[in-house]
Amino acid sequence: MSIWTSLEPSSATVDPGSTASVRLRLRNTGDVVDEYRFVPVGDIAPYTTVEPASVRLYPGTTGTVELTFAPPRTPDAAAGPHPFGVQVVPTEHPEATTVIEGNVTVTPFTEIRAELVPHTVKGRFRGRPKLAVDNLGNTKLTASIAGGDRSDELSYDLRPANVQIEPGRAAFVDAVLKPRQITWAGTKQQRPYSLAIRRSGSEPTAVDGTYVQRSVFPYWLMTLLGLLLALTITGLILWFTYQAPVNSLAQEKPSDDAGVALPKEPPAQPTQQAPTPEKTQEQQTQAPQQPADDKPAGGGGGGGGGGGAPDDGMPANRTKILIKNFTNGTCADLPTFEAKDGGPVHQSNCNNSPDDNQLWTLDKKFDHGGPNGAALFTIRNVKDNLCMDLPGKGGAPAATRVDEWRCDGSKDDNQLWWVEKRTENRWWIHNFASGNMCLDSQDRDNDDRNLSVWHCQAEDQNNHQWLFTPH
Repeated sequence: MSIWTSLEPSSATVDPGSTASVRLRLRNTGDVVDEYRFVPVGDIAPYTTVEPASVRLYPGTTGTVELTFAPPRTPDAAAGPHPFGVQVVPTEHPEATTVIEGNVTVTPFTEIRAELVPHTVKGRFRGRPKLAVDNLGNTKLTASIAGGDRSDELSYDLRPANVQIEPGRAAFVDAVLKPRQITWAGTKQQRPYSLAIRRSGSEPTAVDGTYVQRSVFPYWLMTLLGLLLALTITGLILWFTYQAPVNSLAQEKPSDDAGVALPKEPPAQPTQQAPTPEKTQEQQTQAPQQPADDKPAGGGGGGGGGGGAPDDGMPANRTKILIKNFTNGTCADLPTFEAKDGGPVHQSNCNNSPDDNQLWTLDKKFDHGGPNGAALFTIRNVKDNLCMDLPGKGGAPAATRVDEWRCDGSKDDNQLWWVEKRTENRWWIHNFASGNMCLDSQDRDNDDRNLSVWHCQAEDQNNHQWLFTPH
């Protein structure tokens, strides 16, 4: 070997975004003039520079180069010790290449970025924003999420409430905001709130948002109801006023009674009053015969009302149907025409065209497999033949998004549904595997249009009454 080297010092510590340097001394122990090139190697090599890049030495002379480490302040510069090396390549004797090794430690740093999507949510009974948390540091982030507002007017359901995020990764937290008091009438109310990201040993990071609570009965509806009430009262007044002449006609009946009472008067000429009772008796015998003649006409209106309605508790319309939300008037739809496992099912304006993908078929799988002997079925899209599904296997929590997957139809999966009739044409659609939670829809103007499952509640607190409309 024709070279002697020394690394001073052999280890260093550097903060991301700054620099640290070590010196490399080398001596030409050979008997010819040689030029030495320096090549950094190892995980830290992209952040290492050598100045100068080559040194020319005469026999017995010594040279010095400087190694500078400059890791960026990004998640790519992982915290902790990193071994490094520098290849020293002699030009005259490349076979005598040697590697000088050392160690550099990158210090940890923490940096996060959080954003609410969307920043403002609107609703009458709840709002559903998402919190996106990005770990921009070079160590794993462990944090808890909590919600709050100054007046304590909202309740918060956060899933998950605790997150662990690797460097350079992101996590999403689904939040459900519910007002503690429902506004039945009046103007919409803006309720500021914040979601706080809490880390051990650090100040919480708060992300502010706004929930706009709408009244259940807006002003235009109250005005319309007032007009309808006024029209109803006016109609009732006109009706009873118009009925007065009819009551006066009904007073002709006492004239018949008077005719019957004539025989009670002292008859002046008994022989002439005899035909009068006979006529009266003849009228009395004919009076009950008229309804008897009317019975065949009235009785002929009977007829069976039968048929076609299934007896298994499922709706009569099952094939190529629109599944329409009663509250917001939208239909279950697919966002694209691409058949894809895991693709979302969302709400959209109803379109009865067979060229769209809003038509569904209820395929019965078990006659009496559900609660109280209800039939279990899958909900299959006519266009792509994929079934409504929930992520994974088994039960899913509330607010889980509904997507599509290849049809299974077994009780091991969560593709089975059953219906509960609420009124003549309205139904709740329960997921069998998820605690019988209901298929739920967003408000019509909500930015989040995905269907989900939610706890079944009264109609004034939910969007999960559905109509099955035939194509």
